Amino acid sequence: MSKKVLVLGATGAMGQYLVPVLAGMGYEVDAVALDQPQFNFPNVRNICGNAKEWNFLYELLQNRYDGIVDFLIYATGESSMKLMCIPNQTDHYIYLSTYRVYDNKEIPIRETSPRLMDTCDDPLLRLSDDYSIFKARGEEMLKLLPRKNWTVVRPAITYSLMRYQLVTLEASDTVGRAFAGKSTILPVEARDKQATMTWGGDVARMIGGLLFNERALGEAYTVSTAEHHTWGEIAEFYREICGLNSVWVDKELFQELYNHQLYKNVPPYWQLECDRLFDRVIDNGKVLAATGLKQSELKPLYEGLEAEIAHCPRNYPWKVRTRFDEYLATQGIQ
Repeated sequence: MSKKVLVLGATGAMGQYLVPVLAGMGYEVDAVALDQPQFNFPNVRNICGNAKEWNFLYELLQNRYDGIVDFLIYATGESSMKLMCIPNQTDHYIYLSTYRVYDNKEIPIRETSPRLMDTCDDPLLRLSDDYSIFKARGEEMLKLLPRKNWTVVRPAITYSLMRYQLVTLEASDTVGRAFAGKSTILPVEARDKQATMTWGGDVARMIGGLLFNERALGEAYTVSTAEHHTWGEIAEFYREICGLNSVWVDKELFQELYNHQLYKNVPPYWQLECDRLFDRVIDNGKVLAATGLKQSELKPLYEGLEAEIAHCPRNYPWKVRTRFDEYLATQGIQ
């Protein structure tokens, strides 16, 4: 009998690729997302719903899945309940963490590298509920479970259809602005920092290779390519692929323009300060050894961005960041 797998967050950057991978492996897959999944495989059941709602989640778990891949994001309060419950309802639970848990104390990054939660020089960040911190807390909660039937996956920046990142910018401020003939704004302090971006399809293959893998139980894996480039080089990739012009400004101005309504009243923007301004170079030897994949089989960044941007609809209604437009107009830049 085929194993049954539940994928929570099935239409996201990784889920949209993982479901076909699991279907191709012969599993019976329930693909769950807030927006109606539309996977066309005989062994995939598309389910629309909010798995963060307890009643909906309870009904799902009555199906008794052999494996659960959980792409949902739980802040600390939710994690303390969900992570004590969901892993007990399956044989193998895969928890989505992030490479952002790592501090900037070791290059290249390995699974044993120091984490921000433990070694960060900013005590306010360690006490916060920033993404890098609550994901690390979730990892610690799993370690307290009596069964080691879980695996932690820590993706680096993962790009895919409608996910086109550049420093802290997402699709609307990268490809969206390029398609509209507009420039974008980036913090100059990031230009020479090394960054790692992995195609969602490759991350999916890694996760598929870890699911029901005995050596993966009770372990953490950085599911990432080892390829890395400076943000300046990646900005040049976008310029060559879709014509995006990048204007580099100091990080204080960037933060004010990017998040101007809150900037004066909140702590430092930690995604920038404690990730994108770190050199992020990954040693992915552990996940390659566990899955049998090779670095040479992973999609090069330029090739992957070019393919995904080619599939992006030109008429998508992107959110407009008017502060960018206002600043660029003062500089005589479109």
